[in-house]
Amino acid sequence: MTVSFTTFDRLKRKGITSYKSGDFLAAKTYLVDAAECMIELAESAKSPETQRQHEELAAELIDLAKDCDARHDAVRTGRVKQSEQEDDSGADASDWLVSEKPSIGFEDIAGLENVKDEIRLKMIYPFSHPELAKRYGIATGGGVLLFGPPGTGKTMIAKAIAHEIDAAFYVVSAAQMLSKWVGEAEQNIRKLFVAAKAQPRSVIFLDEAEALVPRRKQDSSSVMQRVVPQILQELEGFERGGDNALLFVGATNKPWMLDEAVLRPGRFDAKIYVGLPDAPARFRMLEIYLGNKPLADDVEFGPLCDRLEGYSGADIRNIAQQAAHRPFMEAVGGKEPRPINWADLLAVLEQTKPSVHPADLVRYDKFAQDGT
Repeated sequence: MTVSFTTFDRLKRKGITSYKSGDFLAAKTYLVDAAECMIELAESAKSPETQRQHEELAAELIDLAKDCDARHDAVRTGRVKQSEQEDDSGADASDWLVSEKPSIGFEDIAGLENVKDEIRLKMIYPFSHPELAKRYGIATGGGVLLFGPPGTGKTMIAKAIAHEIDAAFYVVSAAQMLSKWVGEAEQNIRKLFVAAKAQPRSVIFLDEAEALVPRRKQDSSSVMQRVVPQILQELEGFERGGDNALLFVGATNKPWMLDEAVLRPGRFDAKIYVGLPDAPARFRMLEIYLGNKPLADDVEFGPLCDRLEGYSGADIRNIAQQAAHRPFMEAVGGKEPRPINWADLLAVLEQTKPSVHPADLVRYDKFAQDGT
């Protein structure tokens, strides 16, 4: 099979179509083939971030393929009728609900103390101190946009928010939400928000928000011309108080591509810049990613931390992994196992440039200042 994005897209579409029609055996085959295709594409990815995204997409397809077995068995044994699998919109809000609530809290995130403090003030404390919030007229719920370079921990922050307030966590991607069928994308959005509002507390996490709420004047898609107003309408309908308040967290690497309307107060109430890790955060990351590995006496986190200025958290994790690969491969080849040494880390650093260009940081700073 020729591995290409065209092949992947064809297999994925056939899998989703078969899944929606109730042909779960065929759907499983197509979805597994699509996942294998994406795994091969991940191996040839040009950056660690792209590789991670491809691997996560492959994992999502595998999970859906596993679900095909359960649905096929349910239909075969009569526990669920074929016609009851989906309603007339062909979508199920449970597709976006993470069955296990996130276990990551703010204490698990290295650095970003200013970001965490701002989120606590605007999204956590109104829940943890409801009487004070009521007294001072501080609303619970609302929307926050996390923006900044890739690999800086925006997804982890969204999970931590859900963990801190013990909320149901819905993860939404454009690929899951959009559809070529007229009207279905809007129905998907309505069903998602209805399901989330039915929970005692919910966090809807929209990754790569610019893909779902792009500037309409720059997007020629008729689907997007319908989807953006629907999302804006749902955001306006947020309950900003009560026990079932809803939080909407968007994450984007390209905030300047978002539709201007979604950036107004009352939708994304707060726009928070998640930048590259500072020195204390980089030091903590080294403790996390290297601290449990065998290290030689010449490895010192202080000097290494200084050399990693300008690298993202994802970059640092990748450097730690690549440094560990060197002695591991030597040991696999028959040499005596040895710890990771300073030369291993320097060799990886020389081959690994920061994934974020300085010019991009200038643009993020500009957006943080004036929103353009």
